[in-house]
Amino acid sequence: MEREAGAIQLQELERVFEKKLYPKLKGMRRILLIPPDITRLHSGAGRIAAMIYSRLKDEMTVDFIIALGTHLEMTRAELRQLFGMDIPLERIHFHRWRVDVAKIGEVPAAYVAELSGGRMNETIPVEVNRAVINGDYDFILSLGQVVPHEVVGMANYSKNIFVGLGGRAMIDATHYLGAVCGIENILGRIDTPVRKVLDYAGEHFLKDMPLYYAMTVVGEAEGKPAVKGFYLDNRRSAFEAAARLSQRINFEFVDRPMKKVVAYMDPGEFRTTWVGNKAIYRTRMMMADGGELIVLAPGIEAFGEDREVDDLLTRYGYRDTEGALALVAAGPLAQNRGVAAHMMHSSPDGRFRVTYGLDRMSRDKAVKGRIRFEDYGMLAKKYDPGRLKPGINWVDGEEVYFIPNPALGLWALRDRLEN
Repeated sequence: MEREAGAIQLQELERVFEKKLYPKLKGMRRILLIPPDITRLHSGAGRIAAMIYSRLKDEMTVDFIIALGTHLEMTRAELRQLFGMDIPLERIHFHRWRVDVAKIGEVPAAYVAELSGGRMNETIPVEVNRAVINGDYDFILSLGQVVPHEVVGMANYSKNIFVGLGGRAMIDATHYLGAVCGIENILGRIDTPVRKVLDYAGEHFLKDMPLYYAMTVVGEAEGKPAVKGFYLDNRRSAFEAAARLSQRINFEFVDRPMKKVVAYMDPGEFRTTWVGNKAIYRTRMMMADGGELIVLAPGIEAFGEDREVDDLLTRYGYRDTEGALALVAAGPLAQNRGVAAHMMHSSPDGRFRVTYGLDRMSRDKAVKGRIRFEDYGMLAKKYDPGRLKPGINWVDGEEVYFIPNPALGLWALRDRLEN
């Protein structure tokens, strides 16, 4: 279902489920839903999950595991913000990427070497949350948004399982693979080295699972995020259709490099640079050499989403690509290559500057993290996110391109993306 003009309403999605999904579930006792976390607040997945729970709760047990990947666990308030008030919180569980997983196979080193052009030559362990593979559920439904992504190219589909519910070895290896292949070679593409690793894992180790995907594509209608596409299927072709729609509506092309870009990161969604650096990933291909990206980030208070990652980023600080590779080669990040990959994805590598507007992070921590920063209040006074309109603005005679939520799209010069 696609609707580039207007929005797909929840009632329409309900009819799709009544026709395509609920008949498959007759006689089943237990279903597992795998929705995203608060960083995909606008995906529509929370409302869809609540709708499914309301429809099925009297017929079977409905459990939830949030596909956190490496992200922070959500607060009670965030759970209610995402799902509403009707789902009992005891039915909702968080994926713990260090302890909840089991290895179900491997992606061969020779295939990884082929995909990476020889940049990586190692076996990648395939790990997923035990709840997916232990046979306790009659049906598993993954919910989420297809949108440009820095590691895999286009988010969702099997990424929700192998990364959202993945283990440390799988997450570190796939993120590092994407980084060494180059973020600008990956962003917004459907077929990437990391996607092909996930495809291999799905074809070899999940093909007999009772697993379906409910995928949304989110654009804008009447100035607000709105569902423009919905796909309920277990075939890669459905993901490809969703990705093509996302490419049409989530790509914003500029006709010339931008010298000054201001990106606002909602404090209700972004509490760390680990997630908030989407502001860098999604804008880097629009930036002019020597330009400046200002990241208005009033909610960011830490670097990593857990203590170990935060400690590493505080200890070593953000490095450029060569610096991150050196930390892997010398040993400090050899067992934490996901952190090195994050550094590489986050680095403008000297081509443009990044300045954070910070409110909650201490000055000492920001200095240790080797990031350029100024006071949020001062920057927001000049570049007021409540007054700037999306796209081109003029502030004190300076051209400024404003992005109210970089997580919703990808901004680029057309030739940088197409090439």
